[in-house]
Amino acid sequence: MQPFSIPVQITLQGGRRRQGRTAISTSGRKRNTDHNGGDPPDEHRKLPSSAGEDRAMLLGFTMMGFSVLMFFLFGITILKPFMLSTQREEANCTVIHTRITDDGMDCAFACGVDCQGQGKYPCLQVLVNLTHSGQRALLHYNEEAVQINSKCFYTPKCHRDRNDLLNRALDIKEFFDHINGTPFSCFYSPDSQSEDVILIKKYDQMVIFHCLLWPSLTLLGGALIVGMVRLTQYLSLLCEKYRTAFRDEAGGKVPYIEQHRRNRAILGWWPN
Repeated sequence: MQPFSIPVQITLQGGRRRQGRTAISTSGRKRNTDHNGGDPPDEHRKLPSSAGEDRAMLLGFTMMGFSVLMFFLFGITILKPFMLSTQREEANCTVIHTRITDDGMDCAFACGVDCQGQGKYPCLQVLVNLTHSGQRALLHYNEEAVQINSKCFYTPKCHRDRNDLLNRALDIKEFFDHINGTPFSCFYSPDSQSEDVILIKKYDQMVIFHCLLWPSLTLLGGALIVGMVRLTQYLSLLCEKYRTAFRDEAGGKVPYIEQHRRNRAILGWWPN
C-alpha cells in the first residue's frame, strides 16, 4: 500500500488544479455575461431600428432624391433660358399702329402619323412708343415670340384652317386698337439697341424664386427626417448602454464578489 501513496497524492493534486482552473474560467464567462445584461459581448453593436424608422428613412431619402430631380428639371427648362435671355426693365408703352401683313408666314402642322402639312398664319404687327424715351419698337408677346419670329406679335399654333387663325389675329388687333393711346406696362432692354419690346415676361424673378424655393424645402425636409431618425436611434442606443451600466452597478457587483470569494476558497486548497 505504501508504494501507491505518491501517485494517489499527485492525482488528487492534479484534480484540484483542474477544478480550480475550471472555476476561474466559468466565473470569467459568467462575469462577462452578467456585465452585458445576460448577452454575450458585442463590440460592434448596430443602431436599433424599427419598421416605422425604416419607412421614415425611405421617405427622407425619397424626398432628397426628388428635390435633386426638380433642381435638374427646373435648371434645364427655366433657369437656363432665364440666364441666357436678355435682361429687361419695365416701362410704359402706347400703341401707335397695328396691322396684319398681306403675305402670311409659312408654318407646318401634323395631319397624321406620317403626314405633315404646310400652311400660313397671319402676321400681326403692333408698333408701340416707349413713353420715357420716345423710341418706337415692335411689341411681342414674350421672349419666345421674339426668338421664333421677330417680325410678328406672336406665333399661333399652325393648323389647316387659315380663317380661324385670321379671326384670332383680328381679335387681338381689335384689342390693341381699343387701347390706342392708353399707356400699359411693357418690358424693354436698356443695354440692347434692338427695336423690340415684350408684353409679358415668361421667366420673371418670382418664377425663379419658386423654382428654387420648393426644391430647397423638399431637400431640407428630407434631410431633417433622416437626421431626426438617426438621432433617435443614437439616443436609444445611448439610453440602453446607460441602463445596462446602471443595472450592473446596482445588482451585478454582489454576485461577482461572491463568485470571486468562491474561487479564492477553491484556490486555497492548492499546495504551496
